[in-house]
Amino acid sequence: QLQLVESGGGLVQPGGSLRLSCAASGFTLDYYAMGWFRQAPGKEREGVSCISSTGGGTDYADSVKGRFTISKDNAKNTVYLQMNSLKPEDTAVYYCAARPRLFGICVPDEYDYWGQGTQVTVSS
Repeated sequence: QLQLVESGGGLVQPGGSLRLSCAASGFTLDYYAMGWFRQAPGKEREGVSCISSTGGGTDYADSVKGRFTISKDNAKNTVYLQMNSLKPEDTAVYYCAARPRLFGICVPDEYDYWGQGTQVTVSS
């Protein structure tokens, strides 16, 4: 059974860093594009960053460019999101998602499989 499990969320001060991990089981990431999405209270889920099945292509929301970095380790079947210079507006539940394609646009409707999410709170 295909499963995605996120970890690494928590409470951090503005300007701080967190590294999110998404461990996949039941399938191999070699053939799946992966994405990180987030949803803040009262807002729609939005794309944060996505990465191609090979890891050679990435996409970032304008709001996180230069601060967040997505990567994947196909050998470990894990995707990461390194988040630096965090801001209060980054506060949200972060979700990992997968789609059985090489790549594609980084929007929630394009992704088929989802994790349960991990809370990220940026506050002093």
